[in-house]
Amino acid sequence: MTPIKAALIDLSGTLHVEDQPTAGAVDALQRLRAAGVAVKFVTNTTKESVGSLYDRLVAIGFQLERKEIYGSLTAAADYVKSNALNPYYILTDDARKDFPEGDSSRGHDSVVVGLAPERFSYEYINEAFRILQQSKGSARLVAIHEGKFYKTKQGISVGPGCFVKGLEYSSGVKSVCIGKPNEYFFRSALPSGVDPSECCMIGDDPSDDCLGAMAVGMRGFLVETGKYQPELYDKDSLPKVSGIFRNFAAVVEHIIERVNV
Repeated sequence: MTPIKAALIDLSGTLHVEDQPTAGAVDALQRLRAAGVAVKFVTNTTKESVGSLYDRLVAIGFQLERKEIYGSLTAAADYVKSNALNPYYILTDDARKDFPEGDSSRGHDSVVVGLAPERFSYEYINEAFRILQQSKGSARLVAIHEGKFYKTKQGISVGPGCFVKGLEYSSGVKSVCIGKPNEYFFRSALPSGVDPSECCMIGDDPSDDCLGAMAVGMRGFLVETGKYQPELYDKDSLPKVSGIFRNFAAVVEHIIERVNV
């Protein structure tokens, strides 16, 4: 197979779970760079601004540059700016820092939904519904991503996808999904001069990470440290990805073995 020249790496559930790196991940990232593989960190994380996420990763031992992080928050903020939207946000206060200031001189013309557990209440969801419903179809529903669930220290937790789908159902407005597994997101994250066949995606979500990347010609390597739950599958129903590994460090070993093939 074509040697891998670049790796797109998911963060939460792959490199770390909250404030704990996955086993061997810090050293494995350094080894991957030393092997000459270009890296970019692609994430659907929407609870934290890019700045806060970068600070967290550095604090727990990872060596990276802030500009190497390409997240759905950044892509969604670009979408809001390019379409001159004035959204009602269902986001954490920290994530909201990455978006333009609201315009109080005009009403909301859109709703932006990210992972904001403290705002997934009837009050916020109902306000978003009213904006969408009263616009008679002109308002946009922007889903930063539609993740079903994610991994925390307490276990698997509900993601924003069900709230996005609930708003779609009640308002009749179809959402625009910005983050993974959107094809545009993966192609935008691809390093310059690298063909998709020379790139892999490493993540903990069989669909949004691996199959999404494979749809544009990349390889999709799945890790078992995050939301993927191998115990829910039998041998014949395993996700049809490029490879399943116990953790990020094991994927790196696999890649390095083939860099000079």
